[in-house]
Amino acid sequence: MKELLLITPPFTQLNTPYPGTAYLKGFLNTKGISSYQMDLGIDVIQAVFCKKGLGEIFTLANQNKKIDSENAHRIFALKETYIQSIDAVILFLQGNNATLARKICTDNFLPKASRFEQLDDLDYAFGNMGMQDRAKHLATLYLEDLSDFIVECVDPKFGFSRYAESLGQSANNFDGLHEQLNAELTYIDQISLSILDSKMKEVQPKLVGISVPFPGNLYSAFRCGQYIKKQYPSVKIIMGGGFPNTELRTISDPRVFDFIDFICLDDGERPIEILLRLIENDAFPLKAGTKLKRTFYFDGEKVIYNNKSVESDYKQSELGTPDYSDLPLDHYISVIEIANPMHSLWSDGRWNKLTMAHGCYWGKCTFCDISLDYIKLYEPLTANILVDRMEQLVKETGESGFHFVDEAAPPALMRAVALEIIKRKLTLTWWTNIRFEKSFSLDLCLLLSASGCIAISGGLEVASDRLLKLIDKGVTVEQVAQVTRNFTEAGIMVHAYLMYGYPTQTIQETVDSLEMVRQLFEEGVLRSGFWHQFALTAHSPIGLEPEKYHIIPNQNPVSFANNDIAFKDKTGIDHSKFSYGLKKSLFNFMHGIGFDFPLQDWFDFNVPRPTIGPEYIVTCLEKEDSNSPKNGAKMVWLGNMPIVSEKLIRKKKKTYTRVLLTFHTTSAIVDFTLVQNVADWLLRILGEMEKSGRPITYGQFINSYEEKFEHFDQFFTATMRDELRACGLLIL
Repeated sequence: MKELLLITPPFTQLNTPYPGTAYLKGFLNTKGISSYQMDLGIDVIQAVFCKKGLGEIFTLANQNKKIDSENAHRIFALKETYIQSIDAVILFLQGNNATLARKICTDNFLPKASRFEQLDDLDYAFGNMGMQDRAKHLATLYLEDLSDFIVECVDPKFGFSRYAESLGQSANNFDGLHEQLNAELTYIDQISLSILDSKMKEVQPKLVGISVPFPGNLYSAFRCGQYIKKQYPSVKIIMGGGFPNTELRTISDPRVFDFIDFICLDDGERPIEILLRLIENDAFPLKAGTKLKRTFYFDGEKVIYNNKSVESDYKQSELGTPDYSDLPLDHYISVIEIANPMHSLWSDGRWNKLTMAHGCYWGKCTFCDISLDYIKLYEPLTANILVDRMEQLVKETGESGFHFVDEAAPPALMRAVALEIIKRKLTLTWWTNIRFEKSFSLDLCLLLSASGCIAISGGLEVASDRLLKLIDKGVTVEQVAQVTRNFTEAGIMVHAYLMYGYPTQTIQETVDSLEMVRQLFEEGVLRSGFWHQFALTAHSPIGLEPEKYHIIPNQNPVSFANNDIAFKDKTGIDHSKFSYGLKKSLFNFMHGIGFDFPLQDWFDFNVPRPTIGPEYIVTCLEKEDSNSPKNGAKMVWLGNMPIVSEKLIRKKKKTYTRVLLTFHTTSAIVDFTLVQNVADWLLRILGEMEKSGRPITYGQFINSYEEKFEHFDQFFTATMRDELRACGLLIL
């Protein structure tokens, strides 16, 4: 028996658990509150995609007499081949049975339906990838064929990373969702609720918490609540997570509370703790004067929002380490759907999820929901606490990969975390989202790489300085180019979020943005990107004051979800017509081709020529940083001490003895020839830094040199600094 059952309803990701319940369980551990968590999505996938599950799918499809399309007929005709191969394929995608990759890559193992029609592009898209990745992609197409069959013949709501998503998207009223919830259970519903019932009997919770991160979880969340209400009426149900936090902040429809008891907003730790205390004290039905924390409920007459509790939220340092226990970590499935390097990080491999800081330290972007607490309330953790949690999660999960899910990771904290990882001599892999701050120097990027950072994603957005200023992004295209170069030179992959259709954006600016993106890819400083069309949200500065941005919102009456708002741009431009051309060109740029195509060739309608010069990004990248390091800058030694030998130099019939310092890095050998006393000084400084493991300041470095010698600037030239940087001496 546990006090609380935490559920993530179907479906989020196949490859790794969504971390909401793990965060809550970690907090509950610090309070001695017993809990159990389940990812109902991966449990359902396991039940469907196995020999028994597929057998039932094919039987049900035949009974439904819905096998209409040519594609469905082909899959049904190959049903025995699918049933025979499914367990082996799933085992392979779970990271076992690696030798199956060779068999998957042959022509006669996997049955192939319509998803495999894109195989003509396989060598083009995956030519540089190994056999394991190629096999994962083929196995992913195989699963997507089966998904198509389920959607057509068994359950039209099905999707691997979402279920009945359209019911939750921009649902200003509850009518459509309510109608579906009162319809017959689908096949996937039946499987979900059967698994849920078994867990309810096993755990016997007093409170069920349902985490709803996305619209694609919403329908299943209500189905779970509906079932628990009917079968276990004494159990209270609370809903929280990203979707309620963003879209259900003004909910007023009482029918919602036929399926759940409470909806809590923003950080869920204190609201859940208060409700558990009330349950423990048998305080239901709630009395007048009861003090809750950011919680909606129905009092029998109307929907009430109760935020009367004066108990403060917990600080991030008090929340404990996320706890992934109970979750079947070895059941998650790595897939490769498309040949996008950043997308593969999302879907391939299991990542422990952590947050460096609550909220966003910038908090100004006009398209972002900066009015909401999860963004506007900024609270960073310390590097010590973060790396402690990383070490604890490695022990718990056996996985050393981390995805920091920050809105924008703070550069100073990233630096501190990297230094702490290196100090503890940990071998970790991590990636995160950033702003393209000018503070990301080459030295900082090299430090991050040395600590295990493999990729970053950041918002270039509209790639137009006028619009970046209107967005209040705080960066310029030139700055983005230089920062992306620094990350790329440090071996860190860079993904850019790209936007089109921002209010007042002209056709010329869209074309110029594409030209900027083309040049960034051509120069090799971007590896990955994704275009999305601007969406107006209710809680963003534009949504709150649309008239300032020259748009006309079309807001429907809201009694349920309120986030995306339809609008008219006063420019009258149909930005959606650019979608195909922008995405097609980007796909080609990511594969290193199409740079010499006129931009007109990507569109089936006339567009103007770009006004951006063809060498604009090259010029940005050639600009030297003339600023010398500040005396307070930290100097870090990450390299190996050199091999010291004697070198004789003959010049004008004279022979001079010099010291040869040979530095070996993982990828190169760097030699320095110095006079004896300067070599001794440099060896002493580097040795002290290596022994202590602590940085020194740049000012201390200068003073140490000038105590013995003159003309520091003549010694520490730009060339000398570059070569010492290559050996591992960084200035931060």
